[in-house]
Amino acid sequence: MNVNGQRYRTIWVADDGRTVEIIDQTRFPHTFETISLESLEAAAHAIRVMQVRGAPLIGATAAYGIALAMRADASDEALMMACSTLLETRPTAVNLRWALDLMRKALLPLPPEAREAVAYKLANEVCDEDIAINMSIGLHGSEIIANIARTKKPGESVNVLTHCNAGWLATVDWGTATAPIYMAHDGGIPVHVWVDETRPRNQGAFLTAWELGQHGVPHTVIVDNAGGHLMQNGEVDLVIVGTDRTTAHGDVCNKIGTYLKALAARDCGIPFYVALPSPTIDFTLSDGLRQIPIEERGGEEVSRITGRTRSGAIETIDIVADKSPVANPAFDVTPARLVTGLITERGVLEPNQQAIASAFPERISSAA
Repeated sequence: MNVNGQRYRTIWVADDGRTVEIIDQTRFPHTFETISLESLEAAAHAIRVMQVRGAPLIGATAAYGIALAMRADASDEALMMACSTLLETRPTAVNLRWALDLMRKALLPLPPEAREAVAYKLANEVCDEDIAINMSIGLHGSEIIANIARTKKPGESVNVLTHCNAGWLATVDWGTATAPIYMAHDGGIPVHVWVDETRPRNQGAFLTAWELGQHGVPHTVIVDNAGGHLMQNGEVDLVIVGTDRTTAHGDVCNKIGTYLKALAARDCGIPFYVALPSPTIDFTLSDGLRQIPIEERGGEEVSRITGRTRSGAIETIDIVADKSPVANPAFDVTPARLVTGLITERGVLEPNQQAIASAFPERISSAA
């Protein structure tokens, strides 16, 4: 995507062919900075503190983390330790485990001296595949937006509501939930995005709004609790969200608050779509509510907020009363019954086991 007129991926290999470069997403929306990852520990730290975030980008960073580890020590023990270290960074997003399984299975049979080069090659392929998947999601999803524009809102903007950031910054390029929006916009379809601020980390206000603005897409930031009101008053035509893990039966785990948007959309008769790259499907799970681990993050994400003061300084302040306990579940699960469709690289699927299995039979066999 474009940043000040320059095209960027969110992760890439530097000119030396070994150092991994990322965009530091903890600095948004006021600062655009890139940082270098030169070790396994740096890659794990970037995932853990959310310098990179979003399920597809976490997976890509983990793949490069293995490559960085192999650069330092390509022994069997080092490979297994690297996989274990990275797996512990974020428990919810299944792309992390998927990427690590891919790297481990490919590298273990190789002699140690061959592992570094193959690891970098595989990590590059993970990134290229993510871009291709997201482009396909964008093509299929933009058809939904185009149909609404043609049949229900000729000459008017199609209003899409998003939650969290499932955009370019959550992937290697294009995004998942935003890919249909970008392609519709680039194709000349009038589109406007309601951007949930997405407390507590404000990924909507800090990230989605920033990247939509960079791409020139009309948008408006709203507080999380405004979505239902907008739906009731006919100001939302469809909801598109991303996902960090989806079960084989179509239950969707995404940023906390997604479930409430799905409930409001169902009550108001508004289609609720999930943009779903196939590596995010966990074919080992059937019941999202009971089987998906929900990450509990630190309470300071709720009790503090960082922003730019009128003097231009970036400050972090406390916003919760002293000594008040804070809970911070990072995700919730939206049951498949509340999902209109899954926008995948192989088309828009019904959110059920049969449709998902028919679209991705090879993923079932690899998960067995």
